[in-house]
Amino acid sequence: MSALNEAANAGTTAVREAHRFDEAALTRWMLANIEGFRGPLRVEQFKGGQSNPTYELSTPTQNYVLRRKPPGPVLRGAHAVEREARVLQALGPLGFPVPLVLGLCTNDTVIGTWFYVMQLVEGRIFWDATFPQLSNAERPAYFEAMNTTLARLHGIDYAALGLSEYGRPGNYFARQIARWSEQYQQDADAGRDEGMDRLIDWLGANIPSNDETSLVHGDFRCDNLIFHPREPRVLAVLDWELSTLGHPLADFAYHAMMYRMPPQIVAGLAGADLARLHIPSETEYLQQYCRHTGRSGIADYEFYITFNFFRLAAIFHGIKGRVVRGTAASAHARERAESFPTLVQLACQSMAARS
Repeated sequence: MSALNEAANAGTTAVREAHRFDEAALTRWMLANIEGFRGPLRVEQFKGGQSNPTYELSTPTQNYVLRRKPPGPVLRGAHAVEREARVLQALGPLGFPVPLVLGLCTNDTVIGTWFYVMQLVEGRIFWDATFPQLSNAERPAYFEAMNTTLARLHGIDYAALGLSEYGRPGNYFARQIARWSEQYQQDADAGRDEGMDRLIDWLGANIPSNDETSLVHGDFRCDNLIFHPREPRVLAVLDWELSTLGHPLADFAYHAMMYRMPPQIVAGLAGADLARLHIPSETEYLQQYCRHTGRSGIADYEFYITFNFFRLAAIFHGIKGRVVRGTAASAHARERAESFPTLVQLACQSMAARS
């Protein structure tokens, strides 16, 4: 990702006009609900984050993060901040790297939408998948840390955490293809695309027969991770909006999609000289995951990649619709929306490789 794109994502800015709220009302809620909270409160908005507006809350003694549903009408089932809070609260006691949730508000009258407040985790976020801040000798350990963290998530006993109802076990791809197809087809503001229509038909007809269920993150990328300031260790996995009970190989393939992703869209490695940078190849990275999860290999890998490019294209199609409606959470949402055709093309290329 270019320095320009990193500047567009990293850090905070003044709260955008469409995402302002009653800060005095939030202060009153935090005094009543967040242990140890003391004002005065200063609110800024994180530049990154496409879907749920995210804010840094600063006080003289402690800083927090607030995630909320976007204002205005939202698609059914989208922007479920209460689900994010629930999975964070379940994973934290295991020692899995997530921020500590301090409070959840399901009362629209406080700031206009539901929201939750969590701790601010200090560390490093790498917005560029080549990890340019690191030396060649350091990079392999950071890729290993990402791989290990995702494999660990997929091995968690979700039923023991009380998450048996967090999604519907089994038949994951049929349900996901139907969900994202419907979301794409319903968003008339963003229009239709011939490639997306072909992908919908092909994916539905080529679902692999193997069926597994685990807790999945849904958006596991390097820029959704906070690393230790000096060590190759993940301190927090962020942005759980798309988490559910799903197929672990779909979740891994979404993460591994970085190898084919143009860096100007999201953190990707397409075009990078992996050998020179001492970054494991896509095949090597897949083999790492198999070692961590006790697999001999991943059949139908190209299907999983195709599915994930399609799903991301559907998400960007939704961003395009929000841009048209004027409710997009991110200042650079328009650039994301313009990348929608490229994602469709990449999905179609993977489809052709699998056919």
